[in-house]
Amino acid sequence: MTDNTPAGLREEFRQLFGTDPRIFRAPGRVNLIGEHTDYNDGFVMPAAIEQSVWAAISPRSDNRLIIRSTSFSDTVEINLETEDVRARQHWSDYVCGVAVILAGAGYHLRGANLLIRGEVPIGSGLSSSAAVEVATALALLANSGLSVGGPEVAKLCRRAENEFVGARVGIMDQFISRLARSGHALCLDCRSLEQRWLKLPPDTSLVICNTMVAHKHAGNEYNTRRQQCEEGVRLLSRSLPGIRALRDVTPAQLQLHARALPATILKRCRHVVLENARVCDAAVALERSDLAGFGHLMRESHQSLRDDYEVSCAELDLMVALAEQQEGVYGSRMTGGGFGGCTISLVNSAAVAEFQRSISASYAAKTGLEPQIWTSFPAAGAQEIE
Repeated sequence: MTDNTPAGLREEFRQLFGTDPRIFRAPGRVNLIGEHTDYNDGFVMPAAIEQSVWAAISPRSDNRLIIRSTSFSDTVEINLETEDVRARQHWSDYVCGVAVILAGAGYHLRGANLLIRGEVPIGSGLSSSAAVEVATALALLANSGLSVGGPEVAKLCRRAENEFVGARVGIMDQFISRLARSGHALCLDCRSLEQRWLKLPPDTSLVICNTMVAHKHAGNEYNTRRQQCEEGVRLLSRSLPGIRALRDVTPAQLQLHARALPATILKRCRHVVLENARVCDAAVALERSDLAGFGHLMRESHQSLRDDYEVSCAELDLMVALAEQQEGVYGSRMTGGGFGGCTISLVNSAAVAEFQRSISASYAAKTGLEPQIWTSFPAAGAQEIE
């Protein structure tokens, strides 16, 4: 039986590399509301989850980075000084990309042995990639005696996914993985990085339901949505010359200039513009402990993602519909990039056990898939584990 504790990872590292490592963890995340707004300079509301990615590291005397994973059998090796390292559609791209971006930003990295262990399901929409990136960045920087502030680490990790991996994601995932606060969601302005921490009521649980349908963040559909948003900005800027992103467009302005946009572009823009407004309204609702109002905004968000942004799928829609039928549920929606992955439901803690039982049985009966369902308390951000 695999020992998934830090002690177990330490022992596995010793067996592989013969040395004692330092260990770092970075959490995955769930997004309560504010989907596909981050790369439009908008507002998001993520929270870190207890499922994490772990990075164990020890220094080497040469310039090589030797990378292993507990989930895959192969070993990846790069030279930090001499090789022209490129992405190759491999699990190690997220690790190598961080090393390349750090080195390119002027951080002199020491050679290292690195072992990655992931608890965040790949392709689930819970940002396993960002967790890998952040855990790797902390490990490589610490191994090299370097200290870099949390927001800067998030920006560098985002660059790794944008420029090396090729997924044009926003800053949300890396930011919350690095800087999350236990017990809190974060209302984040993705342009200014202004933060507004929101404490979740103690009798409320975040319940994550994995549809078991994987998505791929770097896929064409994700990047296509971003291109469509950029086209919307280009067309709207003819009438609204001051705008830099859809974040700068109000609902009233979009309605006024709707005829300037092709039908599909209008739908994409409408989702982003209204979703930004929903995030701001949701922050107010959460501060007032208005969970019914918060849940209503979650429903509107999912409908918009399904109908206007068109990134949902039949399994996500089914999971949300089943959740909405359960007692004690304030609201439910898809979370993450879409085309599969997970839903997030805000549930009264007393109703969680029955929620899990009923959803699991109903979803399996209708799809033939056994969902993963778990409850997570909002977790702390990335850190070294002593």
